Amino acid sequence: MHAQIVLFDGFDPLDVIAPYEVLHAGGAASGGGVSVELVSAEGPREVVGGTGGLALRATAALDPLRAGLVLVPGASGRVGDPGGTPGAEAGPGGGTQDELVPVLLGRTLDTGLPALMRTAMDNPEVTVGTVCGGSLVLAMAGLLEGRHATTHHLGLDVLDATGAHAVAARVVDDGDLVSGAGVTSGLDLALYLLEREIGPRIAHAVEGLFAHERRGTVWHARGPQPAAF
Repeated sequence: MHAQIVLFDGFDPLDVIAPYEVLHAGGAASGGGVSVELVSAEGPREVVGGTGGLALRATAALDPLRAGLVLVPGASGRVGDPGGTPGAEAGPGGGTQDELVPVLLGRTLDTGLPALMRTAMDNPEVTVGTVCGGSLVLAMAGLLEGRHATTHHLGLDVLDATGAHAVAARVVDDGDLVSGAGVTSGLDLALYLLEREIGPRIAHAVEGLFAHERRGTVWHARGPQPAAF
């Protein structure tokens, strides 16, 4: 499985780094069964995140026709904004320190990312993953109507407003769309994708390596409806 993790201006670093490290370790544990790279809609460039001006380098352009996983992170900005990291704020030189997370997410609509993600979501060989506000990027682009997804708990109403079915769960599996909730859910999302796509033994080995026990039940739209209690 090849994973492309998308960078955009103001991205939340932990939304990117946590899945990157898990998937990279999954590649090592599986003898090369997983590869991962950082990409952007614009191609190779240095991309400044929304926390303290931390920058990461995209080494390639997002290729929506390449089979595998495309993962979209959320943004990091002013304290307590939907889809961001509660308590996170960019430091001096960060450029986004005074900007609201919804503004940072909304700016992606003026880039080539929405069109690329539409193509990726139409590709039967691609699974799209999101962490935190990443699902809001897709939702605001009109790409999640009728789909089950989650995001940071402060942004669940935004998902509903765009026509998506918001689910208050740590990880939501909607087939070729798998979304994670708050920022640290990137660990759980990536481990679940390793288990689903590569196998539970690989996922368990990586889980042990990172000394992280996954939280919550992965939500699927199947099984009986729960009774009220």
